[in-house]
Amino acid sequence: MVTDCLGLLLVVAVTAANIGDRDAALGLLTRLRRLHRDITLVWADGGYTGSLVDWCRDKLALTLEIVKRTDDTTGFVVMPRRWVAERTFA
Repeated sequence: MVTDCLGLLLVVAVTAANIGDRDAALGLLTRLRRLHRDITLVWADGGYTGSLVDWCRDKLALTLEIVKRTDDTTGFVVMPRRWVAERTFA
């Protein structure tokens, strides 16, 4: 699922349970790029780190910015930008 800054859905993909989020993101982000050429920045949680960041930059001309929790964070803390997707789920 990809939302805009207000939490409105832009692209959604439903996959089998054995497909990891990072693997499903390839098709989802490709569709996002095809449908919304003006989007250049995507925020994602720590599950999308690694080669996906480079792939987005090289293949799709998208900046994939990872929003991570700090190691010293305990309990519930609202993370920057991640509340948008959480609100959409609610």
